Amino acid sequence: ASIGTPLKLIVHRSPSSYHSTIGELSVDGRFECYTLEDVIRPIGIKVPGQTCIQPGIYAVQLTMSQRFSRVLPLLLNVPMFEGIRIHPGNTSADTEGCILVGWGKGTDQITQSRDAFASLFSKLRGAEARGEPITIEVRNP
Repeated sequence: ASIGTPLKLIVHRSPSSYHSTIGELSVDGRFECYTLEDVIRPIGIKVPGQTCIQPGIYAVQLTMSQRFSRVLPLLLNVPMFEGIRIHPGNTSADTEGCILVGWGKGTDQITQSRDAFASLFSKLRGAEARGEPITIEVRNP
């Protein structure tokens, strides 16, 4: 079987506030949900638990998370980070570099996170079932 067309996720980050970075996630060019990450810092600077991953294109695999005891999307080969995942959450307190998703957004928070994650996850599961590779491109403002 041939490998299908990759499913492409893109995160367009907005400028960081003092506490977090809000962004917009698209799937194959269509808006899917908002994102929340830790603060953008200069390349090579990492404040543990308070720094988002550097921009780039990462392969994504659906694997079992020991921490969350469920299958979650995992970003592969992220410089300076291990175990970066996409998962539900509402504020920067819920992430240590991971990408949180939600349908609503406010100051330093996103909302309706579980619903947004369920919708996104079903698209990722579908791509996986069709043998399509999944990539995520993270773009700074």
